[in-house]
Amino acid sequence: MTLTDVEPPSPADAPALRPAAATSRARREAKGAGRVMGVLGALLLGGCVLVAVFAPVFTPYSPTEPAGTPFSRPSSDHPLGTNDVGQDLLAQLLFGTRLSLVIALSAAAIALVVGLWVAVVAGFYRGATETVLMRIVDLMLGFPFLMLVIVLAAFFGRGLGTTIGVLATVLWARPARVLRSQVLKLREVDHVLAARAMGCPGRWAISRHILPRITPLAAVQFVRIANIAVMLEASLSFLGLGDPSRISWGTMLYFANARSAFLTDAWKWWILPPGLALTAVILGLAFLGYAVEEWADPRLRRTAPRPVRRRSMPPAPPEAASAPALRLEGLVVEYKLPGSSVRAVDGVDLTVPRGHIVGLVGESGCGKTSIALTVSGVLRPPGRVEEGRMWLAGHDLGRPARPAVAPFRGRKVALVPQAAMNALNPAYPVLDQVAEAARLTRGAAATRRAHELLERVGIDRSRHDAFPHELSGGMKQRAVIAMALVNEPALLVADEPASGLDVVTRAQVLKLLVELRDELDVGILMVSHDLPTVSRMADELAVMYAGRIVERGPAATVSSAPQHPYTRALFSAFPSLYGECRPLAGLPGEVPDLTSTTAGCRFRPRCDEAVEHCAEEEPALAPSPEGTTEVACLLRRAPGAASDGDGDRDAAAARGLGP
Repeated sequence: MTLTDVEPPSPADAPALRPAAATSRARREAKGAGRVMGVLGALLLGGCVLVAVFAPVFTPYSPTEPAGTPFSRPSSDHPLGTNDVGQDLLAQLLFGTRLSLVIALSAAAIALVVGLWVAVVAGFYRGATETVLMRIVDLMLGFPFLMLVIVLAAFFGRGLGTTIGVLATVLWARPARVLRSQVLKLREVDHVLAARAMGCPGRWAISRHILPRITPLAAVQFVRIANIAVMLEASLSFLGLGDPSRISWGTMLYFANARSAFLTDAWKWWILPPGLALTAVILGLAFLGYAVEEWADPRLRRTAPRPVRRRSMPPAPPEAASAPALRLEGLVVEYKLPGSSVRAVDGVDLTVPRGHIVGLVGESGCGKTSIALTVSGVLRPPGRVEEGRMWLAGHDLGRPARPAVAPFRGRKVALVPQAAMNALNPAYPVLDQVAEAARLTRGAAATRRAHELLERVGIDRSRHDAFPHELSGGMKQRAVIAMALVNEPALLVADEPASGLDVVTRAQVLKLLVELRDELDVGILMVSHDLPTVSRMADELAVMYAGRIVERGPAATVSSAPQHPYTRALFSAFPSLYGECRPLAGLPGEVPDLTSTTAGCRFRPRCDEAVEHCAEEEPALAPSPEGTTEVACLLRRAPGAASDGDGDRDAAAARGLGP
């Protein structure tokens, strides 16, 4: 079909096309305005820089030596005339450009470096460091701006270095606050969280993912600081607080005012030219800053690889080869809130053998994701591990706090987070991101290893250099899985690994995980709400409710004959494709408020089988009557599994609910 075969839009379609055309035209106009302002700003600023560099070419006179008769009018020898001591004003204007620009740009550079450091440290590491640094920023911003400059300049005296230091001291706080807000935003982006979960150290995350994204904004801040510094230098010099032995535009205005230039016609060539020069530089910096902000696009930034520094991993114990991928004992995770705390995980024991899939299921708010984040070492405040012990591939980590897990992230444990297809950095091809993870252990062979894993998860080699937005959701999911497995971890934590995908793609991704489990002998802790799917994939199921595991056992047994009332209620809420047709049953109520747990069974308010003793004793995991699973229910304990509650078990047996 040729272009002539295409029908023009009908008049009825025209109204629908006009908004898009108008939007496109508005975007082109805005882009054109930004380009014009940028070019104009660059020309103004570039002209001043050329004048500063080639000042000796444009005038034969010295700015500090008498060159003619005092108060000479403009002439061919002195285009701007002379001042009261015979110094050539054009020479002072041209050479003064040097000092004004040097002071402004030097002060802006120092202020930006200090502000950027404060922003990154406070925004990325948070905690007490952020509190101290930001209170200092608040203190600096709280003082009257010009008054602070004058006081500091008067206290430290005159001089070039003093002026630069004073300006930098008062100018660093504002960019620190602006840039910190961006760092706070970027540290929570999915691909940064995923990088940290896969073992990326803090310094590497800052240099690779944070700084490239805020560099355009930092450039804008630099231009704005330089703009303010030009005006402040002129103000200080005009007030007599600059260095009188060096000529700048500000000192020209100071001497003109001190020597009564306003009382004569000399103001026209003594005051007006430096004032216009200041205006040109200020406008040039303002236009250039607008253009930089308009054109800033972090996807165009590319950074060179830098050496990765990782904490050394302790040597593997002798039993590491036969040890399970993960073992938890008595894990307690709390979230500290003002005046209270939430115990999201309360005394959980869990084991994930190598080559096995353990499904962790339950309603939202039961503590599943808290366990996944804790095991991966990326649990963030206000979450905190209060108690418990963790073994990872035979390594005894003790209490699994972030520092304890950090050396193992990306090497022994890896995380596939929720919405993993959004966990990729849009600024880099997927090959670079997988190679970045592989560089933790592979060094120069990281790129080759990245190619191998991407091909293994089903991404053709021709697509390895594609950016994330060029891949489908399933392909992005596969890339994240490749990134997690590129260093052959012993444990893969998959937190809703197929969320947001269509049914066919979800089945393909989950099938891929099973194949990789068998091929790499990796243990997988799969966190999900999709109970039927997990029960078909997993070797073992652990059902959580209100921070505790209420039933645990082989997946086939738990799904075919659930013992705990909560597990039965969950399975009753899903239709069966192979069993008998039955109406779906909803589970009334909601997960209890964990800020104040009451005595007894936590599921009792929602359980239609509860008896009186359920309100007195909180059941622990114990073997079921058949001995094939463990269940935390007083009504379904094996004989001899509990020391009390016999009367209630007899009553339950009479109702047909237990032995």
